[in-house]
Amino acid sequence: MVKTRIRDFPGLITSFRTSDHWAVSLARDLLWIAAVVGGIALVLYLICGTWPAVVAIESKSMDPHMKVGDLVVVVQKDRYGAFQTWLDGSVSNYTRYDEYGDVIIYRPNGVTNVTPIIHRAIQHVDVGPVTEIKGEKLRENYTAVHPGYITWGDNNPVPDQFAGLQGIGILEPVKDEWVIGKALFAIPLIGYFPLNIWIVVIVMAIVMILHEIYLRSNEQGTGQKRSR
Repeated sequence: MVKTRIRDFPGLITSFRTSDHWAVSLARDLLWIAAVVGGIALVLYLICGTWPAVVAIESKSMDPHMKVGDLVVVVQKDRYGAFQTWLDGSVSNYTRYDEYGDVIIYRPNGVTNVTPIIHRAIQHVDVGPVTEIKGEKLRENYTAVHPGYITWGDNNPVPDQFAGLQGIGILEPVKDEWVIGKALFAIPLIGYFPLNIWIVVIVMAIVMILHEIYLRSNEQGTGQKRSR
């Protein structure tokens, strides 16, 4: 029985590829879309070395350099050029997105079940008091609980570590292992698709079903004309 099923397997594949049944045709289209998306994801991973390899901007914290709906390509921190903070960039004159230093994507406090944050890395600090940030003296010293990066959204009034995040609390300096990668470049507006992924999937499914119904009705109409 098992051998018979194995022999029939190529025939089942051929039937699946050539069937005119609307459900089978729809399944073929869905598998093709899944294969294309999977192929693109694999290529992005190989090029960028990170996962996710792209993120969508959801807030205005990086305005005007990154806007809501931008799709940002994320690469490993030291890929395509050495990683530099704002402090490093102010010395080497290295800029990204019209400011000194790289923009990093990181998991706040290492938590994996929240949306990663994409902000500029300002400087690396050691454990203990921090007396200045971006070359400016602080009115009150900030105490770093462990070594890591101070990060800051270009449109935010204070660094991330001076504020909190709902469900997490006060943000700590970003450890290297919390960094997903750095922003390589951003594509305007394309990020609205992943931000509304379920709407996109539903619309695509409806369009595919309507397309199949249209093709079937045309085939039936053609068949009736021939029978006359």
